[in-house]
Amino acid sequence: MKKVLITGMSGLIGGLLGRHLQNVGGYEITALNRSKVEGVNCVQADIADLEAIKHAFQGQDVVVHLAAYLGNDDWPGQLNGNIVGMYNVFEAARLGGVKRVVFASSGNAIRGYENVEPYKALVEGRYNDLPAVIPMVTHTMIRPEGIYGAAKVFGEALASYYSDAYGISFLNVRIGRVRADNTPTDVRERSIYLSHDDAVQILHKCIDAPDDLMYDTFLATSDNKYTYRDLTHPRDVLGFVPKDSADSYFE
Repeated sequence: MKKVLITGMSGLIGGLLGRHLQNVGGYEITALNRSKVEGVNCVQADIADLEAIKHAFQGQDVVVHLAAYLGNDDWPGQLNGNIVGMYNVFEAARLGGVKRVVFASSGNAIRGYENVEPYKALVEGRYNDLPAVIPMVTHTMIRPEGIYGAAKVFGEALASYYSDAYGISFLNVRIGRVRADNTPTDVRERSIYLSHDDAVQILHKCIDAPDDLMYDTFLATSDNKYTYRDLTHPRDVLGFVPKDSADSYFE
């Protein structure tokens, strides 16, 4: 049984992943959450308090860090949830002897490209203005949107340091737009939509990736015709092949 600790399991993606791992079997799931999560062992604590969360990491094989503060330009909230809290999760993983951390980064780490052409035309649905070939934005590129996006970039950088300094595997997933009803709702989401099943797929593949994959970053969307986010890297490294697409909702 691989022991997996999921932070933020009461959230949409955390709940989807937890239920999926329980259904496929072979995983012992623990939730680290401020509110109670039913059906699994749950440690109730705030990630902003390192002393309160440290014991949850003891004996865990993999941590999937999904807890986050989403208020884009609220600096106090970002500092507490996505800077201090994220550091505490990484440090608790180190102290607990965790072998791998899967860090839920965000497409906001590169969303700033949507402010310039041709990506601006793409997300605005001006498809007649697009060039014949759109250069893909890759996992090596950074152009954050808002403090939230910048905080996620900091998380990716800290993950790189922790991997080098302490020999812990860190895999960052720049998650696309996941909606509770699993349905894209506007033209921008034709580019960045990520279905429930595809989100779970890439996180599961990160959990089970080879032990010698020590650090990497992956963009994650479904198989959307109008995407600008490169999916060749997660396909080649993880075997991630999205099964769904935003296109079926806009026919």
